[in-house]
Amino acid sequence: MGTPRLEINLSKIAHNVRTISDLYGSKGINVAAITKGVCGDPVIADIIVKNGIDVLGDSRMANIRHMIQAGIDARFILIRTPFPSQLEEVVKYAHLSFNSELAVIKSLSTIALASNKTHHIILMMELGDLREGVMPNDMPDMVKEILKLEGIKLEGIGTNLSCHSGIKPDDEKMKTLSWMATSLEDQFNIKLSVVSGGSSANYDWFNSTNDVGRINQLRIGESILLGVEPIGRHPIEHLYTDAFTLFAEVIESKIKPSLPYGDVGQDVFGNIPVFEDKGKMKRAILGLGRQDMYVSALTPQLDVDILGASSDHMIINCKQQDIKTGNELAFNLNYAALLSAMTSPYVTKKMSKYDERPRVLSNGRAKRFEAKITQSNYPH
Repeated sequence: MGTPRLEINLSKIAHNVRTISDLYGSKGINVAAITKGVCGDPVIADIIVKNGIDVLGDSRMANIRHMIQAGIDARFILIRTPFPSQLEEVVKYAHLSFNSELAVIKSLSTIALASNKTHHIILMMELGDLREGVMPNDMPDMVKEILKLEGIKLEGIGTNLSCHSGIKPDDEKMKTLSWMATSLEDQFNIKLSVVSGGSSANYDWFNSTNDVGRINQLRIGESILLGVEPIGRHPIEHLYTDAFTLFAEVIESKIKPSLPYGDVGQDVFGNIPVFEDKGKMKRAILGLGRQDMYVSALTPQLDVDILGASSDHMIINCKQQDIKTGNELAFNLNYAALLSAMTSPYVTKKMSKYDERPRVLSNGRAKRFEAKITQSNYPH
């Protein structure tokens, strides 16, 4: 199998889906699984649906369309506010979309009526992260106008936190969202069936609160795929953190100076690099660069240091490792690395065979698995 290669363990993803669904379900919160991290891959989407989550959210209509055309039986949410240029496609493929602009919602209404459909929406409220959302004081006026529209069903309200400004979801913000849902219902004599409180970043809030209020949906991507919470990237107990592993191949291994010599100018990306003289070191070059994926978001599974990367090469300090040309080195990925690896046409994707049997201990609790550090040695 070629490199760079992303190996995907479907059974571990399935385990995470079940565990996350049970975790949040214990306090009455439904999970919408977010598929943008895997580019709406139909195989992974099918695993998610088969393991109990039938609401899938994605930020790109191309991914939603791809999953629908592949026969994935789910309810699809467009979680990025719709482009004005793509509204016909939104109504055609997405069952529900997140919105914050009245002009866009009015256009969705017109298209839905012409298509003899009802398009469902979640109205997003700004709670401090300063990405999409209506300011709280403007929510009643916005809802008043939405309720006048035919072809549009206001299914609920939601918010986004942590993604842009790193603002944490906390009890105060979730209580504000819950209060707004109840206030709007009372003011307009309506029922909001969904109060979407956020994402994988809500994990700490969920664990610490005794009352989730009106929050009955969370949009979970990173925790399902990588087994961590995004605020501190801490592993979540009983989840796999190694469902995805990136492999890169060594194409040179030599003893070289640690300090470049000659006049220093800009590198290929416009930076002026700074290096520390550590004497001679064993340096290896891997066939993986910034054109392939976001290499700075990788963590080696061996005790080596990443020194830098150009478009096509990653350079590492081998330290005490016996690394030879032809070896494959394994890397853990964070969410940024996963996004770029799944998007990249230069990274081969290899999926494991799906094993439907759940892994449990004798006491019925899911086992916590730790990532293994491995190095595959190829003939050289």
